[in-house]
Amino acid sequence: MSFNKFQLSSSILNVITQQGYKTPTDIQTKVIPLVLEKKDLVVLSQTGSGKSASFILPLLQLWSTKRDSAKKGKIKVLVLTPTRELTLQIAQGFNDFSKEMSKKPQVVSFIGGESIGDQLYNVQQGCDILVATSGRFLDILSKKQMNLSFVEFLVLDEADKMLDLVFLEELDSVLEAIPKNRQNLMFSATYPPKMKMIASKITQNAVEVRLEEEKAIVETISQRVIEVNRENRGPLLRELLKYKKDVRVLVFMANKRATDNIAEKFRKYGFSAASFNADLEQDVRNDTLMAFKEKKVHILFATDIAARGLDIDNIDCVINYDLPRSPADYIHRIGRTARAGKSGEAISFIDYETMEHFKLIEKRSSIKLKREQVKGFELLGEAPKKQKGPAPVKGKKKSKKDKLREKNKLNTND
Repeated sequence: MSFNKFQLSSSILNVITQQGYKTPTDIQTKVIPLVLEKKDLVVLSQTGSGKSASFILPLLQLWSTKRDSAKKGKIKVLVLTPTRELTLQIAQGFNDFSKEMSKKPQVVSFIGGESIGDQLYNVQQGCDILVATSGRFLDILSKKQMNLSFVEFLVLDEADKMLDLVFLEELDSVLEAIPKNRQNLMFSATYPPKMKMIASKITQNAVEVRLEEEKAIVETISQRVIEVNRENRGPLLRELLKYKKDVRVLVFMANKRATDNIAEKFRKYGFSAASFNADLEQDVRNDTLMAFKEKKVHILFATDIAARGLDIDNIDCVINYDLPRSPADYIHRIGRTARAGKSGEAISFIDYETMEHFKLIEKRSSIKLKREQVKGFELLGEAPKKQKGPAPVKGKKKSKKDKLREKNKLNTND
């Protein structure tokens, strides 16, 4: 099947050809026609499946057939995402695929780390398509200086990553600010109960599209599990990468400070390494990603902000230095490698404290992996005996309002 089968304009098809796309992915084949038919959708698909183009292309087509003749654009398309990088990537996608249209849409992005005043000014100067991180959008929405009464298309991308207390509390405000008569598109890698609740709030008539691609992608990845004491993970990683200095490696860490510390240590040992986390200034984040894409940096130590939404091809190896908290995120992490039909390697470090958690990851991911040990870095000691924790104390559980206050204090304003 080719893109010519879809009801897309010649200008959009020309750009698709120029960018080297020949055949649509499975998600694009299923989703594009449904979007063009103005269906509400809930799409379950993992990162790397081509989902961004599956809504960008048809939304550009629908916008072009209903665009206003007014000089200043009115917000017709609203896209909300969980991260800055995904926001910028989607905004760039709208700009790229519309570059040959006779009238290009005005695309504005809202992300944290940049001036709210400048972003509001850009919208007020004219905006057809608004792409925003959910946190920054809620900040600006509260100022009541945007006209959202013309919105016809609402897109939630990576929706299961926006299920925090702040977004859930403010979702009603978002829905009240936009017209009820609109098309709703929700994309999610998982479908937990909270996600179902959000979907039911947004639309009652959604068509569900499921893509069972995870197992096929996992089959192209060589997965290894190495048992090692926690304090020996750094030396072991240096040993594993000693003879692979020209490969592109993505290393997942549990917290932001750890990514900075270990990247600095690896640079002292002569490795080309950098850190990537939400505390970095946006310009630094952009420059770091570009350096990684261009192989000026070979090892990127990152938090889970890099697990989804980053458009980086040809990652040779993914390392789970720290295991993901959610078993579902294991697939998203290792899915950063072996993209576009290529092979890749994924290595997870485990110790006595994380063995049970990795068993749960295996169960949820329908895999069973052999445990390895590397000579000179063998797992020493004994597994700690399980102990019962203290009984819960009544009245000490945090209220929903307390959790929300804490969330607001810790919000990184992505």
